[in-house]
Amino acid sequence: MKPKTTMKSIAEELGVSVSTVSKALKDNPRISKETRKKIQAFSKLLNYQPDARAINLRKNVSKVIGVVIPEITNHFFTTVIKGIDYMTKKRGYQVMICLSNESYIEEVKNIKLLTSGSVDGLLISISSGTQKKGHYDHLFNIKNNHLPMVLFDRTEDFIGCDMVKADDIGGAYNATKTLIKSGCKRIALINFKPYINIGKERKMGYCMALDEYGIKENRSLIFEVDEEKDLFKQIEKIFNLNPLPDAIFAVKEDFAAIAIKLALKKGLKIPEDISLISFVNGLISEYSSPSITAVIQHGYNMGKMAAELLIDRIENKTTKKPYETKVIATRLKHRDSTKK
Repeated sequence: MKPKTTMKSIAEELGVSVSTVSKALKDNPRISKETRKKIQAFSKLLNYQPDARAINLRKNVSKVIGVVIPEITNHFFTTVIKGIDYMTKKRGYQVMICLSNESYIEEVKNIKLLTSGSVDGLLISISSGTQKKGHYDHLFNIKNNHLPMVLFDRTEDFIGCDMVKADDIGGAYNATKTLIKSGCKRIALINFKPYINIGKERKMGYCMALDEYGIKENRSLIFEVDEEKDLFKQIEKIFNLNPLPDAIFAVKEDFAAIAIKLALKKGLKIPEDISLISFVNGLISEYSSPSITAVIQHGYNMGKMAAELLIDRIENKTTKKPYETKVIATRLKHRDSTKK
């Protein structure tokens, strides 16, 4: 295998110092024009490439950002990653992505790996496993070690850091309001378990809309599902109610797709017999039959915004500016699962 060309090997071949080679490659006028051209031409001939890692180490930076996401199959996180990738490339950084797979233990391992000196900052969406346990020492350790961190989508206010999230309350409020205005009165909610904070906020939006239109909250219409158990069996309980709900608001796209499948299996017409809205607008919502009306979270924008916030914090470490929380407005994409 041919040895890698270095400034030292170029200097030895041309009988000059490493310092001269370095200055010539930077086109420093202190080196004669003839010597500069000679060194630059020889470097090009040997396909010399500067060692970016060594340069960054000298500057005490890696130009790498670590990202920890809870799941990869969710279309929303795919769009977030695309946004992060766009902004990091634009600002001259690279991305290292780790998957916690909704596990507290894996999240801790991922963060330990990324904080072992290989990244300049972290973008984290907290796993459901961490929120279930309520253990956040690994996140406080990042903060205590003065490593820049931005939480996105699944956040916790008490951590005390920059955050970017969707307007979960507003998105759920508008979705529920749309169902009410289309004539629905018995609106079932398929939600996460209470320890997942985005579920809490989406439930708040749902309840706000009911209250505004004088509809009393009905506990029998609220279903909190455990994603570690059979979702079909849990969601099927909705269709055992008597009377049946005339609408369903699902806080996750997967829940909505399962609800539609079960509704059709029961012989119900959508949206004539039962309307349905999903929070998260992914490929499932778009290509289901019927297609699903969905709340758009703008994941791509969230990724760009989170990455920009983090890089600004990395590049201005000495500036003690207050932490920011950016809330991204949602909008409703109307499709076939709701009445016009």
